[in-house]
Amino acid sequence: MGFPQIGGFKPTARIYKLGILLIASLTIYLTLHIATSMLDPKSTSFTGGLSLPNVLGGSGSKLPANLSVGVLPPARVSYDAPAPGERVNGAIVVLVRNSELDGLRKSMRMFEDRFNRKFKYPYVLLNDQNFTQEFRDGIAAITNNEVRYGMLDGNYWNYSPSVTPEETEKKLQFNKNRYLYGGSLSYRFMCRFQSGLFYKHPLVRDLDWYWRLEPDVEYYCDIDYDPFVFMRDNGIKYGFTIAPREGRRTVETLWNTTRSWIKENTDLLPEKSLVNWVMGTDGHYNLCHFWSNFEIVDLSLYRSEAYESYFNYLDSAQGFFYERWGDAPVHSIAASLLLQKGEIHWFEDIGYKHPGNMHCPRDPAMHSKCICDHAKAYTYRSACQTRFSKVNNMSKDRMLQILTNSEFEYRYDPNKKSEE
Repeated sequence: MGFPQIGGFKPTARIYKLGILLIASLTIYLTLHIATSMLDPKSTSFTGGLSLPNVLGGSGSKLPANLSVGVLPPARVSYDAPAPGERVNGAIVVLVRNSELDGLRKSMRMFEDRFNRKFKYPYVLLNDQNFTQEFRDGIAAITNNEVRYGMLDGNYWNYSPSVTPEETEKKLQFNKNRYLYGGSLSYRFMCRFQSGLFYKHPLVRDLDWYWRLEPDVEYYCDIDYDPFVFMRDNGIKYGFTIAPREGRRTVETLWNTTRSWIKENTDLLPEKSLVNWVMGTDGHYNLCHFWSNFEIVDLSLYRSEAYESYFNYLDSAQGFFYERWGDAPVHSIAASLLLQKGEIHWFEDIGYKHPGNMHCPRDPAMHSKCICDHAKAYTYRSACQTRFSKVNNMSKDRMLQILTNSEFEYRYDPNKKSEE
């Protein structure tokens, strides 16, 4: 069957197809033009009373602040609606440098795919320098969730009042070859900030919960529930994934200082706690700690009178700078002293890797949700992880008795191994 003649002219197949495409294009253009002309730019609703389709999953008919009608959204936008159920007042908090953009993009891509594209918690990014436009653009291409940027001034990124720059420099030179980051001043600023200052920053101080994220970490498993809500509903205040040992030389006087604080502040301690996770029956610190590069925390813990007192005591003892007290052992000792076992939770189902160690769930039910080999998981070989599963709460009286009995013999001995 041939093409019909038009006024004596018989079009070729090519011309006929071009005509059909032209008519289709005009039809689409007119349809879009009519729809756009009916749109009220102030309310983003049709004048005929129909609501604008809420394809981005926000409340009502509002569009996100970074998306306007007629403008293409940023790359890799998630159009999923937020998961049903109430969310907590929480955020994903990251301390990051401009130079770590690629590492953070990697972390956020996995974190978004595994969890946050569904639950849509905001990010708080903190830096001791101004964020560059290149950095902001790079993050905008990864997530359509809210991102808040903050800078750390001298109130947050500074020396402890108890130390001097001159003496700190001497200690850095002494320690630079003794352990990792032994000679790094910025690492000590970071440890002090993460130990007792981050939750006071204006972008964090109004939050009830936080989930710490870092550059160059990996998330291996789908997280189909909200860990924040799980913790809140079950009375859990501290969540972790990996629990290794701290390097003994980095915390040479931390436990001795902690013992002194305990003795002076027994009224701030609960009647029962998980202190025997970090303390052996000999009264010594066994170096176990929760690896705080991943932690999910009810911030009422860090804002408590007891934790504030503990941090201020440590800050006056010079160890953040003259040694290398990390926020991980500080958080871990405090959580063990101030919380009961039921208030601390191992997220065994969250597959996670930070350079140096990884965790992968060995539960067969998790294998379809994870992309990791549980046989390589450090956690199932960790003595501290095993200890956590075995120990129970200890009474305050028993703890004080152990510390008193060991008080006269207690001296720092770098070669002594605590009882497991």
